[in-house]
Amino acid sequence: MSDATSNATLLVSELFLSLQGESTFQGKLCAFVRLSGCHLRCRWCDTAHAFSDGKRMSIEDIVEKVLQMQCPLVEVTGGEPLLQPGVYLLMEALLAEGLEVLLETSGSIYLDKVPYYVKKIVDFKPPDSGEMEENCWENLLLLKKGDEIKFVLASYEDYAWAKRVCQRENLFEGKLEVLFSVAYGLLSPQKVAEWIIEDRLPVRFQLQQHKYIWAPTQRGV
Repeated sequence: MSDATSNATLLVSELFLSLQGESTFQGKLCAFVRLSGCHLRCRWCDTAHAFSDGKRMSIEDIVEKVLQMQCPLVEVTGGEPLLQPGVYLLMEALLAEGLEVLLETSGSIYLDKVPYYVKKIVDFKPPDSGEMEENCWENLLLLKKGDEIKFVLASYEDYAWAKRVCQRENLFEGKLEVLFSVAYGLLSPQKVAEWIIEDRLPVRFQLQQHKYIWAPTQRGV
């Protein structure tokens, strides 16, 4: 580990082992590194506890804790993990250990510094989130095959907006995995499933699996 990596620290909200609840990795055993801090305030946010506080940890200690979990898949998430400059060194360090690294990030921060072999899951914000104007559309040019785009929907208006974005940006062509998800408790999963079927959309519909296994407010799962 380089001197820069050894000396860098990050504010960590949570470190835990669970099943991946979302994305194409849903259901897989996954180590989670949840970093503190977020500049967005989505109306349906379910991780407000990560906005502040947390434990200051060195990258070396974080990597050691992840390796102790004995899991080849790790996700760096938040909050918004890219707010902390040291996150890029963390992802490099995790990759160097031979781990498969996922990054869960909003669509609001430019992704040019993210290491190439990290699989990006980018959560673009629809109108009902209250943060639609923060989307950085230039990020679409930086996504590669295997990366994923997620739209969390709270209404039919959100669904229609996400469909228009996918059509405008040619996201239905298959290079990227497109995920449509529901904001838990705000929109009927059945309705979204029926809209997708009716419109013949080539997207992956998903639910937040962990909220159906454990209590929706339970942390560290």
